Amino acid sequence: MNRDDGTATIEFVWLSILLLVPFVYILVAVFDTQRASYGVSTASRSAARAFLQAPDVASGDQRARLAARVALDDQGLPAASVHITCLPSPADCLQPGSSVRVVVRTTQALPLTPSALGSQLGGITVDSTHTQPYGTFRRQR
Repeated sequence: MNRDDGTATIEFVWLSILLLVPFVYILVAVFDTQRASYGVSTASRSAARAFLQAPDVASGDQRARLAARVALDDQGLPAASVHITCLPSPADCLQPGSSVRVVVRTTQALPLTPSALGSQLGGITVDSTHTQPYGTFRRQR
């Protein structure tokens, strides 16, 4: 009998495990990043729309941040930075012909990273920018 009988099966199993585990990890990381990308895109769009529906800038800012938080929570994302800018200038905010730009940015942590090693061990920064016009022919309140 040959001493190498049966080792092909063992080699195949070990090689499969060694190649399959990193492949699955990469797939999970890509899917998490895609989920984060979808979440920040939805958050920036929702925040811009909520801002433009507000009667004034202060309540618009509050509504926009709340809308962004709801959209991010829907995707299970951590806290994100939300920057709101009125265009062409802050003085022209919520005026016919103006627009609002919302930038939402978050860092998606890599999957299965232990929290004992720190919160910023590894991650992928994802951001989205959405510009929404106020409308030239809107009636003033």
